[in-house]
Amino acid sequence: MMFLLDAVNAIVLGYFVLIGLVYLITTGIALATLRRYARRLRTVDAEDLISLGAVPPITLLVPAHNEEATIVQAVRALLTLRYPDYEILVINDGSTDATTDRLQHAFDLEPAVRAPTARLPHAEILRIWRSRQHPGLWVLDKVNGRKADAMNAGLAFCRTPLFCAMDADTLLERDALSRIVRPFLERADTVGAGGIVRIANGCTVRDGQVTEVKLPKNLLARFQVLEYFRAFLAGRLGWSVLNGTLIISGAFGLFRRRAVVDIGGFATDTVGEDMELVVRLHRRLRDLGQGYRIVFVPDPVAWTEAPHTMRSLGTQRERWHRGLTQVMIRHRGMLFRPRYGILGMVAYPYFFFLEMLGPIIELIGYGSFAIALVLGRVSVPFMLAFFFFAFVLGAALSMAAIALEEMSFRRYTRFSDLGALMLMAALEPFGYRQINAYWRFRGLVGAGLGRMAWGTMPRAGFAGEPAA
Repeated sequence: MMFLLDAVNAIVLGYFVLIGLVYLITTGIALATLRRYARRLRTVDAEDLISLGAVPPITLLVPAHNEEATIVQAVRALLTLRYPDYEILVINDGSTDATTDRLQHAFDLEPAVRAPTARLPHAEILRIWRSRQHPGLWVLDKVNGRKADAMNAGLAFCRTPLFCAMDADTLLERDALSRIVRPFLERADTVGAGGIVRIANGCTVRDGQVTEVKLPKNLLARFQVLEYFRAFLAGRLGWSVLNGTLIISGAFGLFRRRAVVDIGGFATDTVGEDMELVVRLHRRLRDLGQGYRIVFVPDPVAWTEAPHTMRSLGTQRERWHRGLTQVMIRHRGMLFRPRYGILGMVAYPYFFFLEMLGPIIELIGYGSFAIALVLGRVSVPFMLAFFFFAFVLGAALSMAAIALEEMSFRRYTRFSDLGALMLMAALEPFGYRQINAYWRFRGLVGAGLGRMAWGTMPRAGFAGEPAA
């Protein structure tokens, strides 16, 4: 029994060491990359870049379900984007509220005809509308089929070579399209690019644009600001440089339409359709031997509202991990397969063993370490090593992510906000990380049980947020 306890503790310590080393490597890569990227941004303006030559037209696919409170503001914001050639295709996915009525009154919609450009499975299209005021604004009314089905419907009617996948409650900065299209202008083999998603809670929003960046008052939202920094700036940027991008956020990603249509569009039998699409693109194009790239771009920004209650945050994290697990199991044939390069040999094993199975290891580890302490089975060197890798290193990596943000983009200009973020980094490993591990464990179990529920998140809206 004691041998088993010691073995479990050794395995758990090894897990924390490995995940810490991976984040150290990706953070170091991100640091070097952001330094070069920031210097480049000072000399190249996004609008100047697209004015040098013809840019590909883009269709914004905006799935909406019961979004009557925010849909008009969201569409008006999209109409102000600084990009020379784009359409907006709102897919009303069986809303039972006044989403369509709000759009009709705000944008003077009239019945229209639009021919499909691809054959993709999706729920029935009931009506097609077009704005008299803004000819580039279209609305598809369809039977409810959830987000992936709505995306397939929009993709089936998309007429441009590139499409932007986003959420109806996402606010894109005005130059976001000009910035995220850059990889497609630089290399013709680019099939996907993801931008950074930031949290709008606490920020000042006017006319669909974030005009003043401030830290949320709500403590849960503050922890999420920190998580997003770490995930996007330290994590996804590092993996992108290594050609190991497995995730492009469903809130903001640009894709080549033909490549996505050729693989059958978005999968409707998973709640992780955004990650599943990217992994399937990798797998199919590698199997065909085609040259391609899928990248993360750190400066195009989309703003989103983060959950502000324990219940809604837990529902979101449980769903995210359920989606991750579904994708990892579905494409497990990539695991340790040299034909998939760094994806199969490094990125996929990392996400499979350290991310997907991580909550099991963490929860068992905290429990077994506590038992070993009570029984006096923990040596001082082991205890110090466990504390360092499980708690101190995690806080240090979060602080490094804050430093990456401050060094490159400096969105949080108030010293009080930066100080509060540093405090959150120090506090996060003590309580919040353990709760998060529990939510992720629930997602792992839910995936095993075949759960497909999406869940709901109460929204305060971009005009304000609830008190802490």
